[in-house]
Formats: sequence, structure tokens, C-alpha cells
Amino acid sequence: MYTFLLIILILDAIILGVAVLLQAGKGGGLAASFGGASSSSDSLLGTRQAGNILTKTSWWAGGIFIGLAFILQIMSSRSRIPTSILDQALTPSAATAPAAAPAPEPGVQSAVPLQSVPTSPTTPPPQP
Repeated sequence: MYTFLLIILILDAIILGVAVLLQAGKGGGLAASFGGASSSSDSLLGTRQAGNILTKTSWWAGGIFIGLAFILQIMSSRSRIPTSILDQALTPSAATAPAAAPAPEPGVQSAVPLQSVPTSPTTPPPQP
């Protein structure tokens, strides 16, 4: 469902971009509102002209875009529960267990002893 809505959002964004770019400029912009340009019938307080198909398309596509973005944001924040790495087992599986060390060749001395040093039972325990 999430992927389907994401594809619809991308298609809606393309339609919105095309609808906005194909519209003819109304001219004036912010300067017309403050008397910087000639006052025309479609100024801030003038009569409102009926919107054509591109204007309606851009309004609808913008509303759908915002709605889908909000829905996808809610869906993405509730889909996963964070997990801790400490919850996983600490014992390695058989596939990842280290292999046994190969037997040393006869006559070759190892720099590190391969056997633990036996402790003598006559050593007294340390005094506190």
C-alpha cells in the first residue's frame, strides 16, 4: 500500500509541475497589489475570473500532493518498531563460528604458545 501511494505521489508531482509550468503568467505579481503596476480587473480586490482547466488542475494536484504526503508520513512513522542490537542472541551461529586452528607443522616453533601455561598448586594465594 505504501509503495502504491508513493507512486501516486510521484505521478501527482509530475502533473502538478506540468500544470504550473504551462499556465500563462498573470503579470504584475506582488508589485500589482501595491499599485506598482497598472490595476487590472484580476487584481487583489478586483473581479475574479473563472479559472481555466490548468488552474483547476494545479489546485487539485496541489491538494492531492499535500494529502498524500501527510498520509505517507503517518504510514512511515508507524510501520517500524525500533529494535535493539542487545536483544539479539550473543552466541554465534554454526555458520559464523570460527574454524579450528590448523595443526602446526613438526619442527616449527610458534611465537605464541598454543597451550595455556599450567598453574602450580603450590603457589600461595595473594594476600590482601
